[in-house]
Amino acid sequence: MQGGGAGWRWTERPRTLHLLAMSAPAPAKRVNLRTPEVMEEVQAAVESHYHSPMVERLRASGGIGRFGEVTVRLAKQFGFCYGVERAIDLAYAARKVFADRDIYLVGEIIHNPDVNAQLAAMGIRTLTGPCKLTDIDRLSPEDVVIIPAFGAEVAVQERIKQRGCQIVDTTCGDVMSVWKRVRQYANDGVTSIIHGKADHEETRATSSRARSAGGAGHFLVVYNLAEADEVCAYLRDGGDRAAFLEKFRHACSEGFDPDVHLQKIGVANQTTMLRSETEEVQRRLRAAVVARDGSDANFRVFDTICGATQERQDALLEMLTAPPDLMLVVGGYNSSNTTHLADMAKEKVPTYFILNAACLESADRIRHFDTHAQKEVSASGWLPCGPITVGITAGASCPSNLIEDVLLRLLELKGVPDAAAV
Repeated sequence: MQGGGAGWRWTERPRTLHLLAMSAPAPAKRVNLRTPEVMEEVQAAVESHYHSPMVERLRASGGIGRFGEVTVRLAKQFGFCYGVERAIDLAYAARKVFADRDIYLVGEIIHNPDVNAQLAAMGIRTLTGPCKLTDIDRLSPEDVVIIPAFGAEVAVQERIKQRGCQIVDTTCGDVMSVWKRVRQYANDGVTSIIHGKADHEETRATSSRARSAGGAGHFLVVYNLAEADEVCAYLRDGGDRAAFLEKFRHACSEGFDPDVHLQKIGVANQTTMLRSETEEVQRRLRAAVVARDGSDANFRVFDTICGATQERQDALLEMLTAPPDLMLVVGGYNSSNTTHLADMAKEKVPTYFILNAACLESADRIRHFDTHAQKEVSASGWLPCGPITVGITAGASCPSNLIEDVLLRLLELKGVPDAAAV
């Protein structure tokens, strides 16, 4: 069977079950995907799928556009970051270079359903997660496996290596910097306190690196300030060990003992968390250690917030110093950095966290994600009549073409003539 997208073609091989031999296959040879010839075609394909001339014109004009009675303000930083662009480029390059081989992706390349659907249309199949199409144990040395921008757990990568697959690793450099820190913590006998979502792909990958030093390292994941405060209380005063372990049973390393493994702690974080919250987690944990020990000798911390995440948060804060009438935040609902942008914006102005232009159902009704209820909801009366200023931002996993679609739909609902020709 053959398939293709944007003029690209590949051949789908019939699947056969390969049982793991007594001796593991030889490691796959390293292949340079980023040759000038390949990347020229990759860039053309990526631009055709995700680029927006309209958004670029707005960027060039300072991020402000006036269309009839609608003023649009784009945040100074939004959308795809370097790490996301690199991951997508490598996925497209893999499809081009390995046109005659089956390609699998560990989970999602990024947290954006439109981008993941495009990769699926190119014949890149899901290997893990709720939508998986095969199992690691069914892979063969002829298969190609893409590690997403979030990285993958050590055990998952080791199983893939044992199958002898060609691995294309798109892990973001900022994520790998966090891994370096938690490995160092483990090697020094320091427990990693990770500010993040315990079930997020990046945090799971980071937690697995915190088990370095022959698996002797330990970790504890705290999601918010309330959970950080529970750890602080235990640091200062001790407490009910069983209740503590029950509370964090899905967010700590195997064999974790708060009476033993909180003696020396080091803070790390999921790179897409809210910087101000991460800094407050650090401050509170440091204060608890000082209260217990009389000094911070048993406390370590490094700044591991992603630069692109911080730039997008800072740009939104700058926009909100002169708030628009309403904010549209565009991105995948499971995107952590986009969720934080929506939470920041809604503290100042009416804010709607939307997946794409289809969420703008009419001038009266909009579908948007409620970050507190963790579900998509509908609202009415969202778009005021008369002149209006609308702020738009997007998470690091949102392509510009989706932002253009949202902008065009907004202008259509406000009755701007020939919006598509703007």
